[in-house]
Amino acid sequence: MRSAKGHGFEELNGTMVDLRSVVEGRFAASMTAPERFFEVSADRLAEACLAMARQFHRGGRLFAFGNGSSATDAQHVAVEFVHPVITGKRALPALALSGEGADPNDAFIRQLETLAGPEDIAMGFSADGGCANVRETLEFARKSGMLTIVFAGREEGDCTFGAEFAFVVPCNDPLVLQEVHEMAYHVLWELVHVFFEHRGLLETNAPPQASASAETGRDGRGAGED
Repeated sequence: MRSAKGHGFEELNGTMVDLRSVVEGRFAASMTAPERFFEVSADRLAEACLAMARQFHRGGRLFAFGNGSSATDAQHVAVEFVHPVITGKRALPALALSGEGADPNDAFIRQLETLAGPEDIAMGFSADGGCANVRETLEFARKSGMLTIVFAGREEGDCTFGAEFAFVVPCNDPLVLQEVHEMAYHVLWELVHVFFEHRGLLETNAPPQASASAETGRDGRGAGED
C-alpha cells in the first residue's frame, strides 16, 4: 500500500484515499448541484427579487441571519447590498444579525423585535435545514408582516421553514451548499438592481408579465399610440 503514495493516493486516518476520485467527485457535485437548483428555482428567484425590490422601494431593509458557517453567508449578503461592487449601483440598507446574546435561541427574534417592521425583509440561512432558531425567527418575521426568504439544504424532508420564498439545495455536502447559496444570493442582488431600473414594476403588485402588458398594450403598442 505504501507504494501507492505519490500516485494519486494518500493515507488519511490510516486509510488510503484516492485523491483523484475525491477531486473529481467535488468538481462533479459543484457542477451538477447548481444546475439542478437553478432549473427548479429560477422563476421563484426572479419573483423573490421583485418582491425584495418592492420592499426596498417602500423604505424596507434586509435583515439576514444564520448560525455557524451560515452566519458568514448572512454577513456576505448584507455587505453585497450595503456596499455594491459595481460602480453606479445604489447601496441598499442591510444588516446581518448577531446570534450572540443571553439566550442564543431567540437572539435573532429579539433583534427583529427592536429593529424591524412589516416593510422589511428577513432572510435566513440554514445549511442543514434544521436550525430551530432560524425557523422560529422566520415564523416571527412572517407573522410581523415581513417578506421572508430562506436558503437551506437537505436531500429530503421539509426545510422550507414556512418562508414565502424557500430556496432549498438538494444536497448534504456543506461546501457545495454554500457554493450554490452564494451564487443564488448574488443573482438576488443583481436582479434587485435590474428591477430598480423599471420603476413601474415597483409601484404595483402585478407580476412582471402583467405589468409589461399594461405598459405596452395587448398589441405591443405603448399607451396612447395610434
